[in-house]
Amino acid sequence: MKVAIIASNGGMFDAYKVFNIATAAAASDAEVGIFFTFEGLNLIHKEAYKQLPTPEGTEQFQEGFARENVPPVEQLVEMAAELGVKMIACQMTMDVMSLEKDQFVDGIEVGGAASFIHYASDADITLSF
Repeated sequence: MKVAIIASNGGMFDAYKVFNIATAAAASDAEVGIFFTFEGLNLIHKEAYKQLPTPEGTEQFQEGFARENVPPVEQLVEMAAELGVKMIACQMTMDVMSLEKDQFVDGIEVGGAASFIHYASDADITLSF
């Protein structure tokens, strides 16, 4: 099975959605690729992913994450990399925001929308967050 995910939002909940599905699929032997664009780049940015925003009034989720030993985003990113999840940062967004590859976690690729479209062209499941 092949799973293609577009991550275009950059909050804490977005990170959990993207990486929960990506790691679950990869752990089930699926081929997984994530295209990070616009605010979604925050999910793999070395500094931004340590301080992702949560919606106001959702403090109970932070308590629940701690109580249930839900891994922090940094650990989920590492798990995804270890499971072979392909992580592609959007070249256009990086250019517009004056970002460089070294500002992101190790192991990512940089590519344009055409690269991801090619990757996703034969995906069994395509998701967008």
